[in-house]
Amino acid sequence: MYSLGKLSVEVKVAITTGVVFFSMLISITLLSDAEPSIRTKFFRLQFLLLANSFMLIGSLYIWKRTVFVFTRSRWVSYSIAQCWRLVVLLFLVVAHSSHLTMFYLIGEEPHWLAMVSYTCLGAYIILAFFLFAFGCLGYFHKLFTRGRSTLKPEAPTGAVMTVAPYASRQTILAIALTVVLTAFGLMNASLPPEVVRVEIPLNKLPPSLDYLKVVLLSDIHMGPTVGRSRLELIVSMVNNLEADVVVIVGDLTDSEVSRMLTVSEPLRHMKAKLGSYFVTGNHDYYTLDVENWFSHLRSLNIQPLHNVNARVFRAERKEDWICLAGVDDLEAKMLRYAGHGMDVRKALTGCAPEVPIILLAHQPRAAQKALQERPDIDLVLSGHTHAGQMFPLSIMTYLVNPFFCGLYRIGERSWVYVSSGTVYYGIPMRLGSRAEITEILLRTP
Repeated sequence: MYSLGKLSVEVKVAITTGVVFFSMLISITLLSDAEPSIRTKFFRLQFLLLANSFMLIGSLYIWKRTVFVFTRSRWVSYSIAQCWRLVVLLFLVVAHSSHLTMFYLIGEEPHWLAMVSYTCLGAYIILAFFLFAFGCLGYFHKLFTRGRSTLKPEAPTGAVMTVAPYASRQTILAIALTVVLTAFGLMNASLPPEVVRVEIPLNKLPPSLDYLKVVLLSDIHMGPTVGRSRLELIVSMVNNLEADVVVIVGDLTDSEVSRMLTVSEPLRHMKAKLGSYFVTGNHDYYTLDVENWFSHLRSLNIQPLHNVNARVFRAERKEDWICLAGVDDLEAKMLRYAGHGMDVRKALTGCAPEVPIILLAHQPRAAQKALQERPDIDLVLSGHTHAGQMFPLSIMTYLVNPFFCGLYRIGERSWVYVSSGTVYYGIPMRLGSRAEITEILLRTP
């Protein structure tokens, strides 16, 4: 039998991560009927263990690539090597602490430690990517040069010493790119959301509803790095657009209502002539406080669409209306959230076939699933992807979602629009994407 003691540290950490992940899946089932407070505490504990055990794999890799390369060089003094070890260790510890701030540093405005820790997390992701990418390039470079060396006379002894400087240059370049991209990402994310204007023709839209203006918000993520002042800015921008309808397609928050009362208060002043609506996202369910959020949003004059629909019409022509439907997020069922789960059939009950149907569904995968079930849906509005939010996460986001960001034509009559997100999640950075508030004008063909 193979001894665990013979496994590398990285493999042991990977096994631990897998054990924590599967324990989460099992506990979701076993604790589905437990008290909400118990479920919340247990979920938080498991989430912290999973996030940090997964990050530990990357941290070990970063440590080896950034510390060993420099501290083992004969050109670096002992005192400088020790200082560098301390700097890297502090960086990794602060990055690991980012997920703790989500639970313990929630206030009306972002806490400085939350901003620093999540910034370090963003830099951690960028650095790990470039170190890995350059490491792969270095590996293939060695294979190529080794293959050529078999066809040439043996290189001078001094040439062997070029391997260490080559690795050092890789690490220095990775760190430099990380610093530059982190600075740019912070600056880009600090900008107000861009107002994106889109015209979408709907085949069944009556002339009386031509130019109906729908303002789309998504992925605001009120929490440790998004506070009241940011929400006030968003509400002010929305009010300037003079929307007929405002829709929030999920991931409004990363914390329970009791901690977000003052932060969410600006939503009370958001204006929409024909109503404001909300559907859940996966992060809203991670708070394990959805029902309380529903009640709170109603008090703010925002109507949750919990697998139901609402009629949208202008007062002068009540017979001309749009069926605005909303479905729960896909992950509600996975989390065994009682009474919740995506149900397209229920959400569209009562929507007449001759009436235009607009569906709010947080995830693009939900949009795809809904259109497969009901091809007569005219428009699906989604979010979730953040347009990747930041490189290199954008690569994976693009690959795992059927729609990434922007407007998609599906068949001859249906559309999907995916917002790139109104703020950001956790990490106060955007690379290769821009936060947006979407102003949608519905048009008759």
